[in-house]
Amino acid sequence: MDGMSDDAHTSAIEEIKQLKARYFRCMDTKDWAGYLNVFTSDAMIDSTEAYTPMDLNGNPIPVDGELPPAPNPAWRSDDGIVKFIDDLAVTLTGVVTTHHGHMPEITITSPTTATGIWSMEDMLRWPKGSPIREMHGYGHYHETYERLPAGWRIKTLKLTRLRVDTLP
Repeated sequence: MDGMSDDAHTSAIEEIKQLKARYFRCMDTKDWAGYLNVFTSDAMIDSTEAYTPMDLNGNPIPVDGELPPAPNPAWRSDDGIVKFIDDLAVTLTGVVTTHHGHMPEITITSPTTATGIWSMEDMLRWPKGSPIREMHGYGHYHETYERLPAGWRIKTLKLTRLRVDTLP
């Protein structure tokens, strides 16, 4: 067990749920300072599987017989979380996004660490004249969390997709 009382355990799970809610709200409202604040300073983000759905063996999953186009590059935050978010802000300029997280599976692994998997759905709409107009994605966030003096933060995040539907 994680060595925490039932109340502390339940409170930690609720705090992580609130953290993820801020993640989604800040992303969709383009509050990049708030978005940065949901991560640890050394956070790692991996979206290399976010735009092409992969099976359990890492092979691309065709949708209606074709691989979906990648509307954005696959990102990794190897150059640092601040640069990653700066690049994300540029990429999403003019794009209306709506992100939803569902059915969290949160495991408290110690008083200061946790893991989580969230089912997700997102919709993105690009401005008129863009090469792609809409994307509707379905998948999962795989995350680790760290409790800092300021509260829980996302330490690692990997976004995977089960399906991506796009409209030109």
